Amino acid sequence: MPTELRGGCHCGNLRLQVRLPRSPADALLRSCACSFCRSHGTRTVSDPDGQADLWATEWDLVQRYRFGSHTADYLLCRQCGVYVGAVCDTASGRRAVINTLCLADRAAFDQDPIQPDYDGETVEARLARRGQNWMPLVIHDPGR
Repeated sequence: MPTELRGGCHCGNLRLQVRLPRSPADALLRSCACSFCRSHGTRTVSDPDGQADLWATEWDLVQRYRFGSHTADYLLCRQCGVYVGAVCDTASGRRAVINTLCLADRAAFDQDPIQPDYDGETVEARLARRGQNWMPLVIHDPGR
């Protein structure tokens, strides 16, 4: 059953719409072993057959944070500090994972997340994996 979810950051500057081809209960959740995800307690979702859309009221209040392999932007609101997801450009196009904790219906994702460890993964393998597993993303930013 296709599902549409909405959410965003605490102050409302960042807004998300996520379309999944299945119910949240059937979605694969991840909580990877990297230090960023561990420190934020993330529970991310992505589906290559879904789509995420992202809007911001003020793009100047969106912090893009990169670390490690510098292949993805981790998006946080500078005003309220909420981490909404990660964005990566791949050979398959722009892809994202979404932090389910910023979705209005976060309780629908009640399954235990898998905890993959991507240490030692090459940049090429990482980008290929994201292109295959992360969901397409549309960033609605008329000024960029």
